[in-house]
Amino acid sequence: AEFVGMSLSYGLSLNSLVYFAISISCMLENDMVAVERVNQFSTLPSEAAWRKEDHLPPNWPTHGDIDISDLKVRYRPNTPLILKGINVSIRGGEKIGVVGRTGSGKSTLIQALFRLVEPAEGKMIIDGVDLCALGLHDLRSRFGIIPQEPVLFEGTIRSNIDPVGQYSDAEIWLVWCP
Repeated sequence: AEFVGMSLSYGLSLNSLVYFAISISCMLENDMVAVERVNQFSTLPSEAAWRKEDHLPPNWPTHGDIDISDLKVRYRPNTPLILKGINVSIRGGEKIGVVGRTGSGKSTLIQALFRLVEPAEGKMIIDGVDLCALGLHDLRSRFGIIPQEPVLFEGTIRSNIDPVGQYSDAEIWLVWCP
């Protein structure tokens, strides 16, 4: 009887040890996922230079002429091309529509113009300047985008249009009502 009682006592305490071991292994697995994500983040390639020594004139772009030739884009090396040899010329002031099925590369084209993805091949030229030769700040600070689903941040409409207060009211109205 003593042996049976001792066996039951150890058996019941074993249950709590198994529960503890499973809890620790789950926490360890979750922590390892976090470590893997930090490792992946730390090995991401850096974006292109934010600023470059060659500064553009303050009024660039003046006309808004866009020439894209043989543009090829992929999201990662050794993956299929998303854009395969795009050629288009858009004169300043022209209004165009980019249409296509889901996954056809419409958003990728815009991402390439802002250099959120770098072209694998080809040229993107605006008013005679190759976009790949620019620092990202020079490029991105001179263009804006109106997304399909606009997002307003807290504040006034004016503060959403010019969040850093760089332009006067007259300059903002000139853009909206030329």
